[in-house]
Amino acid sequence: MKIHTKFFVAFMGVILPAICFSNQKLNDVEPNAGVELVITPYSTTIFADGHTKSAIVVRVLDKSGDDVTNTEAPLKILVKGNGSIVVNETSGNRQSVIKKIQEGIWEAQLINGSCSFSLIAGSTPDKLKVEVSSEGLKSASTEIHSIMPFKLLSPKKEQLKPSGKTIGKMLGADISFLPQLESRGIKFSDNGVQKDAIEILKDHGFNYIRLRIFNNPAAAKGYSPQKGFCDLEHTKQMALRIKKAGMKLLLDFHYSDYWADPQQQNKPSAWDGLENEKLASALKDYTKEVISALKNQGTSPDMVQIGNEINHGMVWPDGHIGNPDQLARLIKAGAEGVNEVDPSIIIMLHIALGGQNDESVFWLDNMIARGVKFDIIGLSYYPRWHGTLTDLKNNMLDLISRYKKDINLVEYSQKKEEVNDIVFNLPNGRGKGTCIWEPLSTWEQIFDRDGKSNDLIKTYDKIARKYLIEK
Repeated sequence: MKIHTKFFVAFMGVILPAICFSNQKLNDVEPNAGVELVITPYSTTIFADGHTKSAIVVRVLDKSGDDVTNTEAPLKILVKGNGSIVVNETSGNRQSVIKKIQEGIWEAQLINGSCSFSLIAGSTPDKLKVEVSSEGLKSASTEIHSIMPFKLLSPKKEQLKPSGKTIGKMLGADISFLPQLESRGIKFSDNGVQKDAIEILKDHGFNYIRLRIFNNPAAAKGYSPQKGFCDLEHTKQMALRIKKAGMKLLLDFHYSDYWADPQQQNKPSAWDGLENEKLASALKDYTKEVISALKNQGTSPDMVQIGNEINHGMVWPDGHIGNPDQLARLIKAGAEGVNEVDPSIIIMLHIALGGQNDESVFWLDNMIARGVKFDIIGLSYYPRWHGTLTDLKNNMLDLISRYKKDINLVEYSQKKEEVNDIVFNLPNGRGKGTCIWEPLSTWEQIFDRDGKSNDLIKTYDKIARKYLIEK
């Protein structure tokens, strides 16, 4: 999850997302009126060679997250970093001249509620930030990594094989916040009956729980200073609850003391100073330690993510995507750590590129060609950054055809029925399911702030009947 861009604030001592607009303000907005801009770069990694481009689309959404196609308004584009906007491009069906106003600032036009343009990188690697704004609409921004060019590789035919493992259907939920919420006294209930939140989810059709794990979250700069939420011990306790409920476990290694996402993948403090093979060895040993501890208490994960949203790499700076050989080495080390303990566990690679096909192919090509082996592709899909539902569907269709792999939408929140329909209806049963991110407490949550289930939870009864229950 892109935690840094979701405007997190403290709520009851637990990190939760701030709402971009208050409910009062949203309710005052006319239906179908535009309230915010969203920006989707179709490549968030480009070469710093002075001519490689990233196609970018800006759209206007209403308060329900649907496109508003009747907006005609000026658009301001701001670029921070070593890159620039290509001028005189078109937007929609009519021309929208993009003009440079001053260094780092351009003007364009929203036509039919959207504007398309391209970013071109300079010759120095950088993190480029693109911000867009239009009067009366919430602004939007995105980051693009420009890197030194490296040799692009394509997988050989023998590297494009389906997994030999049986991968069942998933209707999952990441509820890693649960112990923190419970520590603050929140009790969960459904239809007035107090129960374990895990049991409530199971009652509504969920069969998988996803847990994130950090190396040392109790560190001063860790995810949970002193308290250590989402460390190995907390993970073991949660795993026991999950398995007792008869549910499956997806374990999400962040390989960091803190949140890992496309804009931050900080090396754990215990690995400071380690490089190359020593770093890979430490990552493998840590992975084995965690999997062994879970297996020894009878709660082996059914599926494991080697990293979280790693399209820009992991364990920076060593495993940045700009160092593809080292990134591949680290991923392989993590997979080896899992397989040496329990080779039946399903290995997932998770990239935050729901609707971004160009970059998905770039990343998967270069990892598979470098010898990375795995069982299932994991994607994140948040409409604010990852494009339209059509983009999501088209990307998934291409990836399952191109790589002969199953696929899972392992993070999402909005458009619950729509995204599940897309995934579960992919050809040849390749769409294995979904995992909603933190539905107990964030985004379009299915419980209120007091832990009471709301009407959104009923959506999952329908989804489970439609796709999980054998006819």
